[in-house]
Formats: sequence, structure tokens, C-alpha cells
Amino acid sequence: MSVKISASDVNKLRQQTGAGMMDCKKALVEANGDFDAAIDYLRKKGAKVAASRQDRESNEGVIIAKTTSDNKSGVIIEVNCETDFVAKNADFIAFAEAIAEKALNEKPADLDALKALEIDGVTIENQIIEQTGKIGEKIELSTYQTVSAERVIPYIHGNYRLGVLVGLSADSENIEEVGKDVAMQIAAMNPIAIDKNGVDASIVERELEIAKEQIRAEGKPEELLEKIAQGKLNRFYKDNTLLQQDFVKDSSKSVAKVLDEVSKGLTVTEFKRVQLGA
Repeated sequence: MSVKISASDVNKLRQQTGAGMMDCKKALVEANGDFDAAIDYLRKKGAKVAASRQDRESNEGVIIAKTTSDNKSGVIIEVNCETDFVAKNADFIAFAEAIAEKALNEKPADLDALKALEIDGVTIENQIIEQTGKIGEKIELSTYQTVSAERVIPYIHGNYRLGVLVGLSADSENIEEVGKDVAMQIAAMNPIAIDKNGVDASIVERELEIAKEQIRAEGKPEELLEKIAQGKLNRFYKDNTLLQQDFVKDSSKSVAKVLDEVSKGLTVTEFKRVQLGA
């Protein structure tokens, strides 16, 4: 004997799951009016949709960067979808915000641990499957990174397309403005490290080799090779490491000098930069 499915039951399931009216009605019919079984049915439907879209590119989406209320730690996540239309949808952005908030509160160790956390009794991994079924696009949580410091500043650029977290060595009332400026510098200039000590040895070796080949091509004497190559490497550090870069707002000063002028000894201890689809 089949159970009568009312419009209010269908609407209730729709409110719970966000699935379409007809999908909710079919789920309740298949589940004989059992809400939990109907939700499982919809989730399975979503899983089938997700599986069928695994080969699709999901290069659109949003980057969310947030900090705790004490500004001592922050998270940055990337949630991907297939189209710009979905990326700009308020519900999709709110979904990404909820994941970031959960990450802030629970501090999972890595991306897999974040996906295993529950929001409203459902794991984030399963919520992503549900979103795939609901939206009809491949949805993916692809990035989760953290920064902890005396003061962490978040910055989101270009309609959620790029996010930065910058950790500073000290905290005070006048630090927020310079922190935002440094975060914007990171967004614009994409440094590879805080300073030359953070540059991978293989990159240093490659840059020196390139410099030496350039010098040889210019016909410079072999005995000057090392000295000139070192000069080129120093220029590389100046262009590509944050503290040595010219400050975007005032190129007469380095980022290190700007920070020191705000508060003696102030520096960047860590940063993370995530760009959509990068």
C-alpha cells in the first residue's frame, strides 16, 4: 500500500535538501514517505550525477579567506564549480562560507579531515555530492590551507577569485592597514617566499645557471661569471621575495622597510595565496 505524499511533505524535503520539487516528490514516493530514506535516495541520485561529471573541468568557483575572532589564525579554502553563473550564486557562496567557518572552528589537520567534518549532521564530502546533484555541475573542495600568527589578516580579491592570508609577527591597533596592504601586495605580485631564506635550493640553482648562460652569451670574461651571476640572483630575490620587493604603494621602499616603520621589528612570518584554478 503506497503512502500518500502531501505537497507540504514535498516542500519540507525540498527545504531540507535544496533539491527540486519533482525530485523530492519522487524520492518520497520511492522511500514510502520516510524522510531519512528519501534524503538517502536524493544523495544517491546526487552521487550518480557526481560520478558522471568527474571528467568535467571545474575551473570556476570561489576562494574564501577568514580569520578567528582573535585574529590569531585563519583559513583559506577553494570550492570549485564548472560555470561562472554558479560561482556567482549567493547560495553557492554561502555554502563555501559555511565550509570555511567549520574549518575555522574545528581546525582539521588537512583537506581530507575537513571533508569528513559534518555540517547539520551531514559530512562536507556528502554535502558536496548533494550540491552536485542539486546544481547539476561538478562541485569540488580543492584547497584548504591555514596560517597562525600573532596577527593574521585575510584578503579576498576580484569577486572571490583570489584569496590571501598573511601572518604578522606582532599585533597592535595600527597593524590592520599595513597588513591589508601587504596582503594586496601578495595578491598582485605573487612572491614565491617571504625572503631569500625561503626560496627552494633547486630554484636558486636554476636561476644561477640561467644567469651564467646569459653572461656567457654576452661574451663576459669567465672570471667574472660568479660575481655577475650573484648580482642577477640578488635581483631575482628583490623581484620575487615578499620582504625584498618594492612596496606597490611606494616603490622607494621595500615591504620590509614599510613594516619596520609601522612597528620596529614587525615582519611577515607566513603567508598563503590561493588563486582560482591555479
